[in-house]
Amino acid sequence: MVNSIENNTFTYESEKLGMMYFRVAIILFGAQLLMGLIAAVQFLYPSFLFEIFDFSVARMVHINALVVWMLYGMIGATYLLMPSETGIETVGVGIGKLLFWVLTVAITVVILVYIFVQVGAGTEASIWLIHEGREYIEAPRWADIGIVVVVVGFIISVYATAIKGRRTGIMTVMMANLLALGGLYVTGMLYTDNISVDQFWWWWIIHLWVEATWEVYVATVAAWALIQIIGAKRQIVEMWLWIEVAMLFGSGILGLGHHYFWIGTPEYWWEIGALFSALEPVPLVAMLVHVIYDWGKQTGAAGGKQVLTNTPAFAWIIANGFGNFLGAGVWGFFYTLPQVNIYTHGTQFTSSHGHFAFWGAYATILIAMFYMGLQRANGIKVMKMTRNAKLAITLLHIGMLGMVVALLISGYGQVLIERAQFGATWEGFFISQDAVWFVQGIAWRAVMGVVMLVGFVYLMIDMLTIARSDRNIT
Repeated sequence: MVNSIENNTFTYESEKLGMMYFRVAIILFGAQLLMGLIAAVQFLYPSFLFEIFDFSVARMVHINALVVWMLYGMIGATYLLMPSETGIETVGVGIGKLLFWVLTVAITVVILVYIFVQVGAGTEASIWLIHEGREYIEAPRWADIGIVVVVVGFIISVYATAIKGRRTGIMTVMMANLLALGGLYVTGMLYTDNISVDQFWWWWIIHLWVEATWEVYVATVAAWALIQIIGAKRQIVEMWLWIEVAMLFGSGILGLGHHYFWIGTPEYWWEIGALFSALEPVPLVAMLVHVIYDWGKQTGAAGGKQVLTNTPAFAWIIANGFGNFLGAGVWGFFYTLPQVNIYTHGTQFTSSHGHFAFWGAYATILIAMFYMGLQRANGIKVMKMTRNAKLAITLLHIGMLGMVVALLISGYGQVLIERAQFGATWEGFFISQDAVWFVQGIAWRAVMGVVMLVGFVYLMIDMLTIARSDRNIT
């Protein structure tokens, strides 16, 4: 099999802008993995880089790099697919390039401040200039405002393009979803003096980003990619998109309840949160199974050979469908029931689910979109898997799954000692930190972090060598 190379590359400036976002996203992805590995080592050996590069800084950069590289990837994927869906050049693409540089400079400054200016008391000035101290959205207030300006400009561009060009179901769902995504970010900028009220509204941005608007976004991108890669029927993917939207409106907000169990909200959230919190990934995996079944049935009936126009992207989409279902759905649900969560909340069970869910639901689909962009950038008609691509997807998944299981074992040790035996006391907490199972799990988490970093290196090698002539033979 060979990669068939066409003479043309990108047709639209919008696609070039999408690749600009992808380049920053992949750099931030690497930074996220490196910071996570440093934090994992520091968790085992607190003296490692102490007072040089502390655990609190490494962890904060690790988490924020995660959120930011995914936002970059999502914006880039939108610019990549819009011309194909609408049939026209993206409206305001020149302003979009300016906003890209505004966002990139702002993010660079914020990361440098995180790393070098983490000393001093929390004051009104620190909220504006250093960080806001709220997990996942620590960006200082000036950066908050800048991000809102960039996102508003991006959303206006999407709406103007969709209105002017061809309106598809994918674009319609994306338009509505981006408006909700941008609006929710604003709720994260609001403060109250009551910690329970503040946490209540803080979870609106965290939960309804990652478990609602991001889920719908993933579905729209996967739908577009499946049409491009295997010629999936538009009516099938768009049907499942609308089911996804309906299910999220029906369960997404109510699913917030599993964050409200222990922060002072009414007890009726126990039942509501337990019932609705794990439904989001179902339509996405159903769409994937339906599309692949229909594709195989059609090809078999026609007596033809199944052809993938982008095998690496397809492999990552398959990983996304089932990683999303397992990591966000199954892994989340099995410890979200309040009768279980009262023991597992705040342990490494949460970390196990968080790593699996973010990876399975979002990282995988964005890596697939990186390959879609590189295919178009290099004019490759049919892209096949290379040895580096296979090593990348294998090592990254071995590393992640190993990390997930290791954290699960550590969490189990915490539950047995810290919660069941000592009744959630400080004494129990400190004893559990030295327990054999806990320490071994945390050590394996660090080892699996190294495996993931090696997998990322292979991913980078593969992506950087896509245009090479010897990639034509696989």
